[in-house]
Amino acid sequence: MSDTNAAIKDLIEKNRVVVFMKGTPDQPQCGFSQRVAMIVKALGVPFASVDVIGQPEFRDAIKTYSNWPTIPQLYIDGAFVGGSDIAYEMYQSGELQKMIDTKPA
Repeated sequence: MSDTNAAIKDLIEKNRVVVFMKGTPDQPQCGFSQRVAMIVKALGVPFASVDVIGQPEFRDAIKTYSNWPTIPQLYIDGAFVGGSDIAYEMYQSGELQKMIDTKPA
């Protein structure tokens, strides 16, 4: 496992919610990243974020790690949830809130 993959694994294991995004939650660099950050903020849960522009070693590594071709990527309780469209649909349906309200085993 590469150092970057180990860092990704560590971040996902140590933080209940992680968003790999372009930019930061307060200064997103694309609309999709902005939407996911806003969704997670609306859920009212603390979250970690990784700026794949500011930390370019994560940009390709996270795509390989998740086997998902796009950024942003949302992880909850160690599991890959999806990108912007999936997060938005799950937020609209209430499914993301249920995931947050359910404490991990």
